[in-house]
Amino acid sequence: MTLPPRWVRRLVFGPAVIGLALVVVLTLPLWLLVAAAVSPLLPGKLRALRVLWVAVVALVLESVVLVALFGLWLASGCGLAIRTPPMQYLHYRLVGWYLRALYREAARVLGLRVEIEGPDPDEYLGRPLLVFCRHAGPGDSFLLVHALVNWYAREPRIVLAAALQWDPALDVVLNRLPNRFLSVGGADGERRIGELATALDGDDAFVIFPEGGNFTERRRLAGIERLRAGGFEEMARRSEAMRHVLAPRPGGVSAALAAAPEADVVWVAHAGLDHLHTVADIWRELPLDTTVRMRWWRVPHDEVPKEARVEWLYDWWKRIDEWVDGTREPR
Repeated sequence: MTLPPRWVRRLVFGPAVIGLALVVVLTLPLWLLVAAAVSPLLPGKLRALRVLWVAVVALVLESVVLVALFGLWLASGCGLAIRTPPMQYLHYRLVGWYLRALYREAARVLGLRVEIEGPDPDEYLGRPLLVFCRHAGPGDSFLLVHALVNWYAREPRIVLAAALQWDPALDVVLNRLPNRFLSVGGADGERRIGELATALDGDDAFVIFPEGGNFTERRRLAGIERLRAGGFEEMARRSEAMRHVLAPRPGGVSAALAAAPEADVVWVAHAGLDHLHTVADIWRELPLDTTVRMRWWRVPHDEVPKEARVEWLYDWWKRIDEWVDGTREPR
């Protein structure tokens, strides 16, 4: 679906979300009564009430963020100083507050917990980071960015799917910060990734998901066939041996490594929500009452190979696949 022009997204989508939030809040007692009435008919403890509450909180938070973003736009001289360091700092603080508040409610109401294993955050201090993360399950990018902003005190630069701009708050805040929305790959996409990864400072973290999309078995098989069709038989063979990840796309990773040779590399794996692929899957599992486990590995910049980086990427992806295989609970 074609993304509407920016002026439509600003003048229509944002106000519509704020208006919807006002209507929902004003009629919340009615929604609560309906959710309470249907909850006994659904599996799970108070599923409808819990889901309703998190949805309302998310909608209200989005509206508050939109109002705050408008205030920051006015304070910046109607956008003239929006990309200055003080304004960028305030935008990152706003993002951190939003992620903290939403995570707190999801943890409290849906029973979502996150456990991180890996190097202590102090080991990362003062070092620019290239973060290469597995992409599987709903909300994994949210949990990763929440961890980077609120637990590791980082200012992320993220490579994102262009479709995320349908969300009004994400559209505004992420376009004001140094991020890249990509709808196509190829040489142009790699060039834009390289630009984003250039000139990282000690509290920056460049974030990319090398798989290019959320894991599904269909995408896994399609990726293997794509490699075969392109004549990359060895990579296809190695991808077939990995059951829980998609074949990684080396172009973006290579572009980031070339643009930021001084940055340490952080590999991130996670397990806990990766079995949820469809809306039906998510609904069936709600409330989650689960723990998402994240594993972080740090490679200092002077240990990153200068050559054979595709093989290095595949070696790490195999390690991530093995970690997921040993971590996820059988179903």
